[in-house]
Amino acid sequence: MALTTRPVEMRYAEAAVLAVQREMEADPAVVVLGEDVGRGGIFGQYQGLQQRFGDQRVIDTPISEAAIMGAGVGMALAGLRPVVEMRVVDFALCGMDELVNQAAKNRFMFGGQGRVPLVVRMPGGIWDASAAQHSQSLEAWFAHMPGLVVVSPSTPQDNHSLLRAAMQCGDPVVYIEHKALWGLRGPVDETVAIPLGQAARLREGDALTLVSWGKQVHACAEACDALADQGIAVDLIDLRTLWPWDRETVLESCGRTRRLLVVHEAVQAAGFGAEIAATAAEATGCRIARLGAPRIPVGYAAVLEAQSRIGTEAISAAARRLIGRP
Repeated sequence: MALTTRPVEMRYAEAAVLAVQREMEADPAVVVLGEDVGRGGIFGQYQGLQQRFGDQRVIDTPISEAAIMGAGVGMALAGLRPVVEMRVVDFALCGMDELVNQAAKNRFMFGGQGRVPLVVRMPGGIWDASAAQHSQSLEAWFAHMPGLVVVSPSTPQDNHSLLRAAMQCGDPVVYIEHKALWGLRGPVDETVAIPLGQAARLREGDALTLVSWGKQVHACAEACDALADQGIAVDLIDLRTLWPWDRETVLESCGRTRRLLVVHEAVQAAGFGAEIAATAAEATGCRIARLGAPRIPVGYAAVLEAQSRIGTEAISAAARRLIGRP
């Protein structure tokens, strides 16, 4: 595919394919490994790459997440820049020791002699009718771990630009694409570079600050539009990178609006929203509310699954409560 010099409409998955392709073209050290990557991945996020680069750079692996993650860490230490596919974040738990005790700590434990430029793609979030073991949002686990960078793109443009930034990063990156966003369409401009750690302001307003990431950003945007019809202007911030997160943008907004609502799909208890809320409270003294899923496994039946979803009306209602509006 020729370099696009103007925005091109494409799916979230296609934007990711293009990002990996461009980095593989630019750097022969970039390799891909994981289950099903040769046939394009279960979401089409590697479509056509093995045909283009061969099976020595797009490597199909056995069904062993520990082996895949361990091989990726070893490749990175040996000088390659691997993209490790975990299929879904739920499966990545089988490779946690290699990620948490090896990749995250190597640079520190060996005085910077080794670097682990590893990108671990682990799609997260609720996957329709896929139940408790395939619908988890575990970003707070990885944000808690020193040594890891954590990214959660919400749009095709972000998925392209942030994935390229992740592949260029010298440290291990946990890259969490949402399982329900692969078909989302939007403009992608290859010339747009987005640095890790930079949030995006999607709406502007002074009534309150609303912070989210991943797929939940879209529900928040719909809520902002509904609130605008009621004369409530919201400052909506898409965090995009959870670690390092953009404190400056969030705290500037909180200091101005004096109210913060953090919304995420993950379970509210001990979710990453608590870190944002605590930081904002300490720095600005603003009023704060959080909105996340109840501490229950995601159900298989639609009526049970719905209990774990945070919809537009719930977000709008939480925002109105925070500003004292009925």
